[in-house]
Amino acid sequence: MTDYAALKKRVDELAERVWDVPAIEARIKKLSAGGIPKKKLNRDEILANKEQILDRVQWRAEEYNFILKNCAQGTALALMEEFGLGNMEIIKALTPFPGIGGTGEICGGITGSLITFGLYFGSDDRLDYEAMNNTIMIAQKFMAFFEGEVGHMYCADIIETVILGHRLNPGESEEAMETFSMEKGFEKCGLPPGIGVRLAAEFIIDSMK
Repeated sequence: MTDYAALKKRVDELAERVWDVPAIEARIKKLSAGGIPKKKLNRDEILANKEQILDRVQWRAEEYNFILKNCAQGTALALMEEFGLGNMEIIKALTPFPGIGGTGEICGGITGSLITFGLYFGSDDRLDYEAMNNTIMIAQKFMAFFEGEVGHMYCADIIETVILGHRLNPGESEEAMETFSMEKGFEKCGLPPGIGVRLAAEFIIDSMK
């Protein structure tokens, strides 16, 4: 069952956080200029430091969402950076994905995570149907977990019940976006990416066991 009281407390904490904007922007600029560094993942090391990794990837997703003003990009960037996956062209491709084109549909905390699952669990062989089916099953399980944690999967519903407490689709107009920003929506909306990446990273790490 979704703990809305705990979510509201976390949202309030995000609204009051002091963001180190220069440091976050510098990290993003470095990734944009040099690309996402590839990593040789050490299974034993990752399993031994699981909680530290989950905390780091959650914090970074919250930061990236705030700076990029894009939950799908912030989610994917935090995960891809952590596990050395993909490239910045994928982040660029996620530009229209918050709420699926700003329509209030599926949250970017989900879509950004699913992109990463494709990179990690998917196969380079387009005819590898087993890998495809396995990735889809992992995605479905992840989405069920996300909905259990956040209460919803749709952006508009999350904003109404968790983030702002009233119905608002920031993507529908400039006025709506301005209202969203004035109500600290970008700060507060770090919650779904943070939850999404923590769950997604846990799926990836647990698959290494």
